[in-house]
Amino acid sequence: MSLYLGVDGGNSKAVAVVATASGDVLAAARQLGTADIYAAGGEPGAIDLVARAVDEALEQAGRHRSEIGRAVFSLAGADWPEDFAYHARAWSEIGFGGPVTVVNDAIGALAGAVPTGPAVVVSIGTGAATGARGVDGSVWHSSFWQSPHGAAELARRAFDAVVRAELGIGPTTALRDTLIAITGDSDVEGALHRFTSRGAKPLPVGPIARALLAAARDGDATARRIVEEHGKGLGEVAVVAARRVSIGAEPFAVSFTGGLARADVTTLLGAAAVGLMGSEGLKPTPVPPRWQPALGALVIGLQTDRVFSQGVAARLDATQPPPSLYDVLSP
Repeated sequence: MSLYLGVDGGNSKAVAVVATASGDVLAAARQLGTADIYAAGGEPGAIDLVARAVDEALEQAGRHRSEIGRAVFSLAGADWPEDFAYHARAWSEIGFGGPVTVVNDAIGALAGAVPTGPAVVVSIGTGAATGARGVDGSVWHSSFWQSPHGAAELARRAFDAVVRAELGIGPTTALRDTLIAITGDSDVEGALHRFTSRGAKPLPVGPIARALLAAARDGDATARRIVEEHGKGLGEVAVVAARRVSIGAEPFAVSFTGGLARADVTTLLGAAAVGLMGSEGLKPTPVPPRWQPALGALVIGLQTDRVFSQGVAARLDATQPPPSLYDVLSP
């Protein structure tokens, strides 16, 4: 029996899912690290990470690479034509039994969140990506046009706000005490030294971003301003995405996915983005994502082979891996 492989590779992890043509998920695995060929590890490190996730999922399923009839890789760092050419060479040599398709990670997120019809998806994890699909099925993804990004950028903005408040050139914020509790320092200067000295450690992005969202929810004015401004910026890119695929006056679905979107229990990011889209004359209808991006990659493969149906979708619903497979922003 020919199998389908769906892979989601981002800047924090790679997730691989193996399923049958009827939509039964047989196995799912993840590897932490970056699957982005633009990241510090470069092409070999990114390819190796994704390959390990794929092989782990196949091992769980008790299957071999040769049994994969169609593989779809939805990857951060699949942006320019030469990137797609590189991935096509790399994955065609891996020994799958059928064709390989590579798309940008925003497109896998789009197919998973809203499998059919006109839609925009905003994926907000460590980074961010925006994808759109028009009435005619045409797609567009933000690639290097994307700004603002995700948790890494929000964590840096929160840290900078605390530093400015400590200097007296920015408003006081409850983020100060939260930040030094996260870092384990006694004061802001200690935290600043920790992250700027020679041999400095990276910011703990997940905990700081989550603390920012919590402070915004609890009414901290500085935190709320940062989150709402960020959400409006995401909305501006979403407007561009919608227009690039000729979404006009007709209603369309908009969905938010990714680790930071799941952490945003206040929905401030999404609400600000949707509000901005509405102010530009669009008619977005917010919907929760149906599936996570690795299943979106599976859906692309199933749709390509014209075997995707309501019955297949129901089996994906019933057998999909838990959302915790995607959560990497916690400590």
